[in-house]
Amino acid sequence: MSRESTAPHRAKEYETIYILKPDIDAESAEKVGTRLAEVVGREKGQLTKVETWGRRKLAYAIAKHKRGVYVYLKYLGTGGVVSELERNLRLFDGVLKYQTVLVRSDVEVEGVAISADDVKFERLELPPLEDDKEESRERQLGLVESERREKPEGIVPELEEAELEAIGDLAGEEDEES
Repeated sequence: MSRESTAPHRAKEYETIYILKPDIDAESAEKVGTRLAEVVGREKGQLTKVETWGRRKLAYAIAKHKRGVYVYLKYLGTGGVVSELERNLRLFDGVLKYQTVLVRSDVEVEGVAISADDVKFERLELPPLEDDKEESRERQLGLVESERREKPEGIVPELEEAELEAIGDLAGEEDEES
């Protein structure tokens, strides 16, 4: 007999973070959140916390995206909840990546206090995506000058006249020696 059937008031606590495409619209993000909440409920799990962290820079490019919209879920359930949740995340085109972590393996469900505000998916209101123009490899390495860089006028504008005269005097002395 499995432990789940003898102790139905016990569960495991999981955290899942999933990353949506940076240009995702609010309706699509809401559709993903609603679907995941349904999956957790259907699999006899319980959401305990939902947070939208917003658009952030990725550590590395994923499917040519440099940014992504991060969403954090914390929930109670069994391994079946995790596998079904991850299966649904794989099916959505708007999801770039996800990861689930087991936080605690023996949690008493009745002892967990859940606020209605903590488990509500917020409507995603993001500013328009700025153009992240890809710099060429030569420009990144500094081999090609950027158009944005200001070129100094004259020789060196920061030098004072006395310093320029000293440089001129040195140049004149070198000419006399040769």
